[in-house]
Amino acid sequence: MKILLSIVLALPLIELICCTLSPSDVKNKNKKPKELKVKQGPQPSSVFERGLVQEEPSAKDILVENGAYYEETSLKNFKGTVLGYVTPWNNHGYDVAKIWGAKFNYVSPVWLQILRKGPKQYELGGTHDIDAGWVKDVKQAGEAIQNRVVPRILFDKFADNDFIQLLTYSEERTIAAKLILNTVRKYKFDGIVLEVWSQLSARVEDKYLVALVTEICQMLSSSNYDCILVIPPARKETYDLFSRKHFETLVPVVTAFSLMTYDFSSVQRPGANAPLYWVKNAVKHICPDTADDLKQKRAKILLGLNLYGSDFTPNGGQPIISHEYLALVMHLKGHLTYDEHDVENFFEVKTSTGRHMVFYPTLNSINARLKLTQELGTGISLWELGQGLDYFYDLF
Repeated sequence: MKILLSIVLALPLIELICCTLSPSDVKNKNKKPKELKVKQGPQPSSVFERGLVQEEPSAKDILVENGAYYEETSLKNFKGTVLGYVTPWNNHGYDVAKIWGAKFNYVSPVWLQILRKGPKQYELGGTHDIDAGWVKDVKQAGEAIQNRVVPRILFDKFADNDFIQLLTYSEERTIAAKLILNTVRKYKFDGIVLEVWSQLSARVEDKYLVALVTEICQMLSSSNYDCILVIPPARKETYDLFSRKHFETLVPVVTAFSLMTYDFSSVQRPGANAPLYWVKNAVKHICPDTADDLKQKRAKILLGLNLYGSDFTPNGGQPIISHEYLALVMHLKGHLTYDEHDVENFFEVKTSTGRHMVFYPTLNSINARLKLTQELGTGISLWELGQGLDYFYDLF
C-alpha cells in the first residue's frame, strides 16, 4: 500500500471539465450542506454501546460523536498500567488528566530539564511550568487507583563535553542524580520519566549509559520513587539502539519502560503511524516469548500509542492533532479506508490548500492495539493526552 500511496501523492492533480451545468445542477452546487447535530460531553452510553468501534467509520459519525464520552469517567477498562503524557503546549491535556484521572496509573507532565552549568554544577530548568494545584487535582481524580505524577526529565542544552563529563565521572553522575531526587522530594512528585537513551545510545558506549540510568533509578527507588525509562523501538536502520541485552540489564532497576512505538512513517515514506505488526515486533525484540519471568518483565513495558496523526501532502507533511484532523474530516464524504495490513485507517481529500492523505487513530485502531497489549501482557503509554478525540478515553 505504501508504494501506491507514494505514487498517488506524486501525481499531478487532473480536474475534468465537462458539459454545461443545468439549472438544477447549479442549484444543488450552491446549496449549503446540512449542519450536523454534534454531540458533546458526558453520555449515558459508551462508544461500544453506541456501535462506534468500526473498521471503516464514517466521516459523519466521527464529526458528530468525537466529543461525546461515557459519563462514568472513572471506569477503567484497560487492566494494565497506563501512562499518559501531558505537555504545556497542549492545554486540553491538563483537562483530560483530571477528567479521566482514574484511568491513568501514571501522569507525566513534560516540564523539567537538567542543565549543566559547569564542573559538578547542575541546575533544574522548567520549574516555572510546575502547577501544584493541577498535580493535586490529578491525584484526587485518580485516588481510587493511587495514581502517580512522574514528570519527564531530559538532559537539555548539553554540549558533547558536558555529556563526556557526566558519563565518565561517577561524582558528576551522583550530583545529577541527587538533584533529581531532591526535585522529586521538594515538589512532592512520585518519581520521574527519564528521557536520555535516545539522545546518547548511538553516541556512547553502552556501559556508560547503563551506569547513568542505573544510578539515577537506584537512587530514586531506594526512596520509594518510580523511575520510568523512555526507550526507542527497533527499526531497520537502528535495530539495536535498545536491545534485549539492554532490557535484561536494566529491568531489575527500572520501574517501567516507555516504548516509543510510533512515528513509523515519514515525509519520505508516507503511511501508517504505527503498523500493528511493527508494534508487536518491537515488544518481542526486547522481550521475546522465550524470556524468563516473561509475565513480570512484559508488564514493565508500556507500549506507546500515538493520539496524534499525520497529514501528508505533495509538498511534505506534518503531525496533526484533534482539531486539525476534524477540519480535514469535514471534507470527506463517506467512510475512512481501512488497511488490514497495518490495522490503521486513512483517507484522502482535496481542500483549498491542496491534496491531503491523512492518517490518524480511530476507535477501532486503538482498540486493536489494546487487544495486542492483552495478548503480549504489556501496559500502555499515551503520547499525548489532549491530542486525541475525547471519545477515545472510553477505551482505556
